[in-house]
Amino acid sequence: MSVLKVENLTVSFPTPDGEVRAVNDVSFTVEAGETLAIVGESGSGKTVTNLALMGLLNSHSAKVSGSAVLQTKSGPVDLLAIDSNDLRQYRGKDIAMIFQDPMSSLHPYYTIGDQIIEAHQVHNQVDIEVSRARAAELLGLVGIPDPESRLASFPHQFSGGMRQRVMIAMALVNNPSLLIADEPTTALDVTVQAQILRLLKDLQKEFKMAIILITHDLGVVAGAADKVNVMYAGRIVESAKVFDLYANPSMPYTRGLLDSVPRLDRPHTDRLLAIPGQPPSMIALPAGCSFAPRCSRITEVSGNRCLTQMPELTVRGDGHTARCFIGERVSQ
Repeated sequence: MSVLKVENLTVSFPTPDGEVRAVNDVSFTVEAGETLAIVGESGSGKTVTNLALMGLLNSHSAKVSGSAVLQTKSGPVDLLAIDSNDLRQYRGKDIAMIFQDPMSSLHPYYTIGDQIIEAHQVHNQVDIEVSRARAAELLGLVGIPDPESRLASFPHQFSGGMRQRVMIAMALVNNPSLLIADEPTTALDVTVQAQILRLLKDLQKEFKMAIILITHDLGVVAGAADKVNVMYAGRIVESAKVFDLYANPSMPYTRGLLDSVPRLDRPHTDRLLAIPGQPPSMIALPAGCSFAPRCSRITEVSGNRCLTQMPELTVRGDGHTARCFIGERVSQ
């Protein structure tokens, strides 16, 4: 069963220099108990996509269209069709988000306990002691020792990894059906990264929730995701099950991302390959494929199609789609 179904999501920002289309006609689904990774370079539209789902974009500066139907405890709800006041009853309860920087996401003047208790009280008409017990329970679940006493601690009294655990506890305090994790391991050392990812996996099984994992780290994706959406210049350019994507990347951009990651199963005789050039301006996108100016395989497509036509997402295998003219005959 699909927990979330997004169709034709488009997000644009009017500016004095022109319209910035940060997300362009994006569609995907997230199944119950599944982890969907969204990967791509900075500026590809990963975070904006999910901020739109959470209703956290400024309505005065962002134009959002499309639909995003979330299966909530009270039935299906289109997150993009309801107003901000109605959305509050679902945000933090049915859909929750872990932000990239826990230090700036936690309020420095309030204790950890106050912040988790408030998140629980907003959606549950219960005595504060019930919420306090729930907050301590979640801190224990995310591996913070002596959770009862740590409720009185302030964010600056925790390490980076522990603050991230607090953010996870706050996000899960109301048992959401969908958790969005925006770069949850950024600025953490490798050991703590592994602990946080393992924690998310364990809690996913316990709470039976779906996860959207936003990251630029393909090493993280390999061990944490079930499906992957690769984004470039505001569009999904490839989507596949994680093992299929690593074994059979169809889009040259995806191949470029994979080639730039160190591999233990390959000899270390050559330097890692980097994708040449820079991502395009979102105000003046190329007429054809957005990746064409950086693509090393553009000569394999006849008639300058890559420079003049935007390729459609076509099927390349079971659940595998790619936005590229190379190999498009596979979809026939």
